[in-house]
Amino acid sequence: MGEIFIRSKIIVPGDDLATTQNIAASPLLWRIGIFGDLVMHVFDLVLGIVYYMLFKRVNKSLALLSLLFGLIQTAVLVANKMNLMMPLFLLEDSNYSKAFSLQQLQVLNSLFIKAHEYGFGFGLLFFGFECLIDGYLIFKSEFLPRTLGVLIAITGLCYLTNTFLLIFSPKSESSLFPILLGPLAFIGEFSMCLWLLIKGVNVKKWNNLTV
Repeated sequence: MGEIFIRSKIIVPGDDLATTQNIAASPLLWRIGIFGDLVMHVFDLVLGIVYYMLFKRVNKSLALLSLLFGLIQTAVLVANKMNLMMPLFLLEDSNYSKAFSLQQLQVLNSLFIKAHEYGFGFGLLFFGFECLIDGYLIFKSEFLPRTLGVLIAITGLCYLTNTFLLIFSPKSESSLFPILLGPLAFIGEFSMCLWLLIKGVNVKKWNNLTV
């Protein structure tokens, strides 16, 4: 919600002035986007425990490693939300408007937004490894379709590729993620979500596995 439906409407790429004006005009909406992200990260922790309990019967060590990658990802992304708070601090405190010119405030706002973009990419590095492990565990589990394991592994590769490009070729990342990497990752994550919500696991096969 925060990234797709809120920040994409407020942030104007390449236009520091318009972005600053949009944040100043809709501070509550900006805060809602941040809060929504934090709520998501709380549930990330819950989901991590659920996955660990589910997959430790397949391979306890790998299930634990996946959980640790997920915890690091969540910690990075939560800390990264401070970058999104900084524009609010700069715009809502009159002391900053006295210390910085309007143009300087606009540049600082854009800098913090870019820092958040990179922080998000760094967090997805750990999520990418988590997805690779989960994909393997799903593939080996027998209580979930192997196709889901392949899709989740592809999701992990997409996120790892995205982080690599973000560091070494930002222009390629900005071109490939919206049209290729993002949609492929969405297919894998959404397929897994739907399967668990509608179909669930094969309980008989899950019970046959020993911890």
